[in-house]
Amino acid sequence: MSLGDEGQTRTRLPDGGSDVYGGARRGGRTSSRSLVTVVGVVVLLIAAIAFANRGGDDSSSTSGTADKPNSAPTAASGTKPVQGRTAGIPTGYARDQQGAQSAAANYAVALGSTGMFTESTRHEIVNTVYAPEVAASRLSATDSAYSNEKFLTNIGLDKNGSAPRGQTFVSRIIPVGTKTTSSSATAATVEVWYTSLFGLSGVSSTNPVSESWYTTTYQLKWVGNDWKVTDFQQKDGPVPVGRDQKASTADDMTKAVEEYGGFTYAR
Repeated sequence: MSLGDEGQTRTRLPDGGSDVYGGARRGGRTSSRSLVTVVGVVVLLIAAIAFANRGGDDSSSTSGTADKPNSAPTAASGTKPVQGRTAGIPTGYARDQQGAQSAAANYAVALGSTGMFTESTRHEIVNTVYAPEVAASRLSATDSAYSNEKFLTNIGLDKNGSAPRGQTFVSRIIPVGTKTTSSSATAATVEVWYTSLFGLSGVSSTNPVSESWYTTTYQLKWVGNDWKVTDFQQKDGPVPVGRDQKASTADDMTKAVEEYGGFTYAR
């Protein structure tokens, strides 16, 4: 994750004699009436902003103390991001809350990727993400789930987890935010709220790419000088209201999936 520029944004107005709003060019002197009008508008605007930001009665603002927000912003920690990778997954996180949150976000991306539908990459992901004492049982469970032919047929894949010719299988998780609900030097519980894209992109697809929203809670353990997953629970939502946007064509969706890579999450 990167920080935004702190510089100013400048807008260059067009040269020439025409007014920027389409009227005739104005003279160089502003009348006192116009100046009073402008000052009045600015004062009203400032007053409106102050009123909107009050957020309650005057008692809280005059007490000298304000309630802190319940959620912490996803701000940069100043800690150097992870440099290592195992099976293509970022590893080697800081031993603190933000390190646990970064681990949970990146592990969610890996566990929700198309790599889970191929045996070799699935084993690499599971062995990287899960703690050694639970990895074997998770391998057995995921092999049973992802090799189930009925399940694969229902989502439009063959028994090897491959998409039909001319179609692109999409399975991607995009974390929206993370929250630590408990933490210590050796364990942490982190919630990851994310949107998921899943389906087949192609002209003849009967399972087009759709969007879903979930929150997964990960139990993490500090083992082998890194955070590892020991257990998780998933629930639906929170789900935002959908906008009336026209769905993209199958070709546009395929092109986007192929050209836009995912992110590495670190604070």
